[in-house]
Amino acid sequence: MFLSAEDFATVVRSTPLLSIDLIVENQAGEFLLGQRTQRPAQNFWFVPGGRVRKDETLERAFARLTEAELGTPLTLQDGEFYGVWQHFYDDNFSGPEFSTHYIVLGFRLRVDADALQLPDAQHSDYQWLTPADWLARGDVHDNSRAYFLAGKTEKVIGL
Repeated sequence: MFLSAEDFATVVRSTPLLSIDLIVENQAGEFLLGQRTQRPAQNFWFVPGGRVRKDETLERAFARLTEAELGTPLTLQDGEFYGVWQHFYDDNFSGPEFSTHYIVLGFRLRVDADALQLPDAQHSDYQWLTPADWLARGDVHDNSRAYFLAGKTEKVIGL
């Protein structure tokens, strides 16, 4: 189901959104970040991921998002559940008029980086960085940095 921009703005203004973040690790122990082209978190380096749609199972959302964000559909079983997180943004997809709130299901994936076909729909560039490099950079968004902070302070629930 696709909403008009006006209807989607009403949803974002009124309720949290559910999303999946993909914490993607390559064979060298580095993790994938993309430079976001859209709001929220525009111009920051961020992990791939996206929203779960209404009436979409988590299995279907995971396959759709891995195909859209990594160029290949993967199954939920290919990932390792990493926890439930909260992301708060001062802006939204259409501008700064209202905030965005996400409830995020994080999944770690170990992949063959050469097998990925990284698209440019949401990110203008990609980098593979170690967790130490993520934490040292000021242009990595705090919501992505949190995946590697000691104690994972933004984590709500996790295994």
